[in-house]
Amino acid sequence: MGLDFAVDQLYDTGWAALDTRGCHRLADGRSYPGLDRVKAEFADAGFQLSTRHIQLFDCYRAEWRGASGAAAGSVVGHTAEEAAVYALSQMRRASALVGS
Repeated sequence: MGLDFAVDQLYDTGWAALDTRGCHRLADGRSYPGLDRVKAEFADAGFQLSTRHIQLFDCYRAEWRGASGAAAGSVVGHTAEEAAVYALSQMRRASALVGS
């Protein structure tokens, strides 16, 4: 997938780095949230995000859970940051569908 793809997906949800605290920059200049910022955005939406390394496949899994502790979604990526950014894009998409 790649971090560029994850950031593309996040921007497609309407996310914008109006406040760049906790953000990093891609080579093309676009800002994207770092892991702590992503976790904060999940918390603001009522979810808890966790990331862990899956050694067998040498990838990272990002999983988010609702207030009840029930799994709400998960994604994988090459790095924890990539998985977290992609997870944020997927959570934002799902939240937009629920809100429609």
